[in-house]
Amino acid sequence: MHTITMPKMGDAMEEGTLVRWLKNEGDTVNEGEPIAEIATDKATVEIEAPGSGVLKGISVQEGAVVPVNTPLAYILQEGESLPSQADGKATAAAPASTETPAAAATPVSTPAPVAATAAAPAARDGEERILASPLARKIAAEHGIDLRSIQGTGPKGRIVERDVLAFIESQKAVAPALAVAPTPTPAPASIPVATEERVEPLNRLRQITAQRTTEAHQTIPHFYLTMEIDMENALALRQQLNQLDESLRVSVNDLIVKACAVALEKHSVVNARYQNGQLVYPDGVHIGIAIAVEQGLLVAVLKHCEGKSLRCIAQESQTLIQKARDGKLLPDEMTGNTFTVSNLGMFGIEQFTAIINPPASAILAVGATKRVAVIGDDGSITPRQRMKVTLSCDHRVIDGAVGAQFLQTLKQILENPLLML
Repeated sequence: MHTITMPKMGDAMEEGTLVRWLKNEGDTVNEGEPIAEIATDKATVEIEAPGSGVLKGISVQEGAVVPVNTPLAYILQEGESLPSQADGKATAAAPASTETPAAAATPVSTPAPVAATAAAPAARDGEERILASPLARKIAAEHGIDLRSIQGTGPKGRIVERDVLAFIESQKAVAPALAVAPTPTPAPASIPVATEERVEPLNRLRQITAQRTTEAHQTIPHFYLTMEIDMENALALRQQLNQLDESLRVSVNDLIVKACAVALEKHSVVNARYQNGQLVYPDGVHIGIAIAVEQGLLVAVLKHCEGKSLRCIAQESQTLIQKARDGKLLPDEMTGNTFTVSNLGMFGIEQFTAIINPPASAILAVGATKRVAVIGDDGSITPRQRMKVTLSCDHRVIDGAVGAQFLQTLKQILENPLLML
């Protein structure tokens, strides 16, 4: 018998979401065959069958969030049976959802007054629950309006305040034509029109990002160093490389990653990390690149950049970026960064500061490359491509002078790009 559990896909992972089962209860599965998809804090990955047999005892529903090492199901071979705690229907964690399930309606002999049920969900036997905001229900109850008569314009057809107010105004317009002997009645009280706040729960990736960036900013003593770098020669080299081989496009970010790798070899303390009152020097230069995806922000890690060519870094970067956008990054491709590069230059951002991404002790924030007027030593004015970078440093590891020396080396490499080849 093999037990299928929620795997721990990283040191910081404490729970995961079972996205969907790829196999059904009672299906025959082979060892290594994908049987389920789970979502970690950063990506969606497949769980493979640890052995061959029959899938039994599925105990976690799709969409459920459960701690790591929680049994999800079992793979049984002929003659084996489920363990006693897995017999029958197991209780699964409730699926994460932004909607409140409709409550089962209780039959009553007489209809309840509208005012008494205005704040409760409008659920009826055999009918779908009416989605309406509390304020919309209150206004409808005050005016004796059946919510079934109103078409909702909110999310998923939800009836909101503006829908009820619009219905009231439409009824006022048709009332004189339908009235036979109108009786003077007091005008209804004016209802102030107020916009409703929209509440959207954070997805799993943004929850983890919020938690980790808060912890990093509160526990790591940050300081920042900014330097301007001339990019004329680096951009010229990039253009030449891309013209020689159009099958692989070298980006500005690839140049920066390679230059950082060379600089980190010369300033190894910037590549180290603080741990239990000691400095830990890793086995190589592992540079994380920040990637914006629909769900939030991911950091993919290029391992052992110190031994890779510029073309190799460009090729691996393109692969990781595509996998990140497809939600297919593996846990090993998102962990172990010793340095991070965050580039917002493509959005026109000239300069910014970034929060350190542990376990790294520094992160380089890269701004846009802009053509500016540069005054030479002889007083001449020349247009040049310039870029500003800001290094966020962990002061427990990096002193100001060390960070400045690293940036000087990085500047020298990018302004003389043959040093990185």
